[in-house]
Amino acid sequence: MTARDVLVVAHDGVMTITLNRPAKLNAMTAGMHATMHEAFERLAANPDLQICIVRSACARAFCVGSDLAAFDPERGLPYAETGYAGLAERYDLDKPVIAVVDGLCLGGGFEFALACDLIVATTRASFGLPEPRRGMIALAGGIHRLVRQTGMKQAMLPLLTGAPVSAEEAYAMGVVSKLVAPEALDTMVEAICAQILANAPLAVRATKALAEWSIDQPGLATAISGQQDHPAFRRWIGSEDGWEGIRAFVEKRAPVWKGR
Repeated sequence: MTARDVLVVAHDGVMTITLNRPAKLNAMTAGMHATMHEAFERLAANPDLQICIVRSACARAFCVGSDLAAFDPERGLPYAETGYAGLAERYDLDKPVIAVVDGLCLGGGFEFALACDLIVATTRASFGLPEPRRGMIALAGGIHRLVRQTGMKQAMLPLLTGAPVSAEEAYAMGVVSKLVAPEALDTMVEAICAQILANAPLAVRATKALAEWSIDQPGLATAISGQQDHPAFRRWIGSEDGWEGIRAFVEKRAPVWKGR
């Protein structure tokens, strides 16, 4: 990996991770995994960072998965304890992560995108988990996330065939959050970020944490009755920002969030 295969910048509350290995369509190396793990560690630890955007510097692909030339048949491709791209097995990150997909999004690249909270894609994007065509399976959470996010019958066709899914199909399946023309991609991502940043940070983080926690609850009643004991709920319910939102509404002014 060169020092510029993954670019990380932070500005105005947003961290942007740019995959920058165009010659290999952003095929992931061990070094890239390590860099992305470190970036997500920074995101989690920095209270001034509210959102992460992951995108590609290459118009042809978001990411085509692992660099198989660097793949060890016995050890695989080493990555951090937080999983593929530093995110696939990171279960405690309560800040929104947005995958910005233009072009190919395959294998581990698709698994990485599925691990993000939102996928904003262009009409020329293509998704797929072709691992069975190489005698492999999608080990980085792709099988489990695709089933959970789309339902069994929708997921099994691309999982069992390894065939690609068009951007329009992925949107219909519920995998893609927003589908736009390529020229409208940046504007859409900026608009979504602005809308999130306008909200109270602790409310956003509690909402994400509770949504993810809710999936594993046995029923709706359990989720609703149990949410008040969730740590994210407890942080939010006693926060200054919760009262600030009410005061600002009553006083007919814009709220001033403090993130506490």
